[in-house]
Amino acid sequence: MPELPDLTVYREALEQRIAGHPLESVQIQSPFLLRTITPPIESALARRVAAVRLIGKRLGVGLEGGLWLVFHLMIAGRLHWFDAGTPLSRRAALARLQFSSGILTLTEAGTQRRASLHLVQGEEALRRQDPGGIEVSTATAAEFAERLRRENHTLKRALTDPRLFSGIGNAYSDEILHAARLSPVALTSRLTDAEISRLHGAAQEQLKLWIDRLRRAAGGRFPEKVTAFREEMAVHGRFRQPCPVCATPVQRIRYVDSETNYCATCQTGGRLLADRALSRLLKKDWPKTVDGFDRDE
Repeated sequence: MPELPDLTVYREALEQRIAGHPLESVQIQSPFLLRTITPPIESALARRVAAVRLIGKRLGVGLEGGLWLVFHLMIAGRLHWFDAGTPLSRRAALARLQFSSGILTLTEAGTQRRASLHLVQGEEALRRQDPGGIEVSTATAAEFAERLRRENHTLKRALTDPRLFSGIGNAYSDEILHAARLSPVALTSRLTDAEISRLHGAAQEQLKLWIDRLRRAAGGRFPEKVTAFREEMAVHGRFRQPCPVCATPVQRIRYVDSETNYCATCQTGGRLLADRALSRLLKKDWPKTVDGFDRDE
């Protein structure tokens, strides 16, 4: 799922291309994409783009008259841009939005249709699209701590809860926790003030770092390589590869269709966290420390 760094670069690229341009046509190819009936999608036509805004992990395109197109890309949804006069890609698109400056398309990999598009009227309706998480990049240490301690959860769950924090998902929560040297399963109620302060700093640092990196990678072009797995990441998606800090093989916890990656040396004092699949399979043979895991391997 695109998270804050990717969505920020999407927003900036769209703003450069469609701000002030009218929406000329909309083609919805999938009956599952458009989740609203009123206002009708036709009412968005011929209106100029007044703003492009992030609403949590959603991307809002504001049109004249207070209408908002709200895209939620979910896991596999991606946006693509074609300048006016460019032949369209052959890839199947769930939606095509033609502006006077070019065409924006939305695609979704796989067969599951989770991406969505809402058309809403006014700021109040737009606010209802927002789960309510605070913007970590601008939150004070006190605001961050208050949100973190609002409920007692594991750090991984708290950071990825859109009601608490905006725009952080599976990938960047792994990077933030590694930078903060904190376990993904540590309970928020047991964190010290110093640990929360360290986490706050790491979150702001990592989000800024990745926004800057993705801006440079895009180089003014529309971002096409939007992925949760990047070579420069410290731990996310790097199972069994060496941690860039201590060279210990990166570990993982798998649950259904997602996984958490972490460094046992940097984050858990050498202790291996129980993987739901492997630890149940190995039972008493499941090693308790990363050293034991390495010997068994």
